[in-house]
Amino acid sequence: MDTIDSTDHSVLDFTVGAPDNTVAQSLVDDAATIATEIQRVVVTSPQTIQLSILGLLAEGHTLLEDVPGVGKTLLGKTLAGSIDCDFKRIQFTPDLLPTDITGTTVFDMKSSTFNFIQGPIFSNIVLADEINRTGPRTQSALLEAMAEHQVSIEGEVMKLPLPFMVIATQNMSESHGTFPLPDSQKDHPAG
Repeated sequence: MDTIDSTDHSVLDFTVGAPDNTVAQSLVDDAATIATEIQRVVVTSPQTIQLSILGLLAEGHTLLEDVPGVGKTLLGKTLAGSIDCDFKRIQFTPDLLPTDITGTTVFDMKSSTFNFIQGPIFSNIVLADEINRTGPRTQSALLEAMAEHQVSIEGEVMKLPLPFMVIATQNMSESHGTFPLPDSQKDHPAG
């Protein structure tokens, strides 16, 4: 994951080295349009916006480290809205279970069948709020989704929608009740 310091207020710079590459220029124009839409709604650093968009385009994920109340949830919602995608927020707590993220199978007494109820991970953009407040098993379920763009439930593999991106927030490691993130979640390459 890319770690973003939201106190950096550098200028958004989506440029291309080869101006004759129309596909690349079109991508740059789209990214700039998305950034402009986000800036209309969210008050955050241009670098935070730029890296979030780049994470999405690279099919990667972003880890935001900042104090509460600086618009991280609004950033995720606005990014999803600007590309007309689904958004879900998961509040990570010590008692959160992997099935709270992935979903679970429930028995329907009328039809005498088991039905799968999708969890919030089945969205295009997922905000994993305070990711280091939950235990390793739950973090592992999220990591499978991030790395493989899929979840495994009761021996069945289910693909996640595309695009798929996790924007995770993390509390300071000195905070009470935090669990260390595995290195694979801190520096996760695009899948």
